[in-house]
Amino acid sequence: MRVILIGNYLPDRQESMLRFAQMLEGGFQQAGLTVETWLPTVVLGRFATNTYVGVGKWLGYLDKWVLFPLVLRWRLRGRQADATYRYHICDHSNAPYLAHLPAAYTGITCHDVLAIRGGLGHADAFVPASRLGRLLQTWILNNLSRARHLAAVSHFTLGQLRELAPAATAAPTWRVIHNAFNAKFWPMQASDAWKFLQGTGLQPDTPFLLHVGSDLPRKNRALLLDMVAALGSRWTGVICLAGDAPEPALLAKAKALGLSQRLVSIARPVHEVLVALYSTCAAFIFPSYSEGFGWPVIEAQACGAPVIASSIAPMPEVSGGAALHASPDDAQAFAEAFLQLSTSPLGAELTQQGFANCQRYAPALMTAAYLDLLDLPAVHSPLQPA
Repeated sequence: MRVILIGNYLPDRQESMLRFAQMLEGGFQQAGLTVETWLPTVVLGRFATNTYVGVGKWLGYLDKWVLFPLVLRWRLRGRQADATYRYHICDHSNAPYLAHLPAAYTGITCHDVLAIRGGLGHADAFVPASRLGRLLQTWILNNLSRARHLAAVSHFTLGQLRELAPAATAAPTWRVIHNAFNAKFWPMQASDAWKFLQGTGLQPDTPFLLHVGSDLPRKNRALLLDMVAALGSRWTGVICLAGDAPEPALLAKAKALGLSQRLVSIARPVHEVLVALYSTCAAFIFPSYSEGFGWPVIEAQACGAPVIASSIAPMPEVSGGAALHASPDDAQAFAEAFLQLSTSPLGAELTQQGFANCQRYAPALMTAAYLDLLDLPAVHSPLQPA
């Protein structure tokens, strides 16, 4: 058996989707299968510095939606009925490729329906769309609805997809396969962690709250400022934002609240720095309004950080009950949850529960589930050493 994975267009720099494809490729290889990853061919995109805006976006569209389907059909000539091949599209945003692959032997992973719901006018997705974006997302949904073999990364995402595509709810091989860890996360010793954190603006004698993520509005980073303001003199630590640099509106809010000197930004930390941050923070705060899965929740748990996250699905599903949850609109509730963690044994209890929850996201479990989805016989069991 051979597996062909369809990955993402490299100039789009969708790192999480590229890592996901690498996870599947590595898991299938460990199971003893022959695996290839096909990426949309970069032809016109070579002449663009950015494929998200302006002319660069249109060049990327031509590569992805005109040239690559032709490449797929050329590569598959005479092979459409070959039952020794399986195909899997690693990102639901590439659902239109389903039309060019053998339906009976092709699966797809749906990571979220945020952009689709945003394109359909659902404000709670926090993903506004242009007129072109609305057309694109409708096209993606129409193709995704025809998938015979589909994995959603959470029960919440699968439920939202079924609501958007009710005609497809009878599909027997639509199921939930939770994401696995896409890298190694562990509780780093403090002495090692602070070696990686030198020069970041953080100090070993000053506790910090951690947020990991982008500056997208749905990530709700401003809540951490309101949370610390609500704590007042009861807590004098700092806020660390790891990911995108603070946007001007966030900096203005910090200044208005008198918290500018208590805001530390670490732009796009390398992996060891990220593990060090998770391992040494006073708590990991994840007040997101909208997610398909929420990888940072389990990453923090794997590093021993107590987690306070949004009460909006799928965060409680992903945390497995090993976190405190509050409304992303209620900074006071987040503040009280943090005080509860820091003044009682609950923090240590949640840390231990978090370690147990992380066992659900072992890469071997995810690989086994995808083997079953695609009806692939493993040469070696992914649950046992090869």
